[in-house]
Amino acid sequence: MTAKPISDAEEVRVQRSIASDPDAPEASDDQLSQARPFPEAFPALAEAMRKNMGGRPKAENPKVAVSIRLDRDVVERFKATGAGWQTRMNEALRAAKV
Repeated sequence: MTAKPISDAEEVRVQRSIASDPDAPEASDDQLSQARPFPEAFPALAEAMRKNMGGRPKAENPKVAVSIRLDRDVVERFKATGAGWQTRMNEALRAAKV
């Protein structure tokens, strides 16, 4: 996806905003050329953060990703019920006991 270029007026507004913040000056080309990815610059901290951000706890009965073709109206009906529609569809299939 390509970003839409900003107008000259928007660029002026952005540059004014950058210049008005003495605590966050724009990085120079020299500074940018020395930049390194966070895990490379701070490996121990990056590893500690990775370990502490383990995501969701492991489910006792994990779901299985599948690809299935369903009638459009069936999917739309479940989606129309809002967030959690996939869980409700799972419950409906379970209740069908086929």
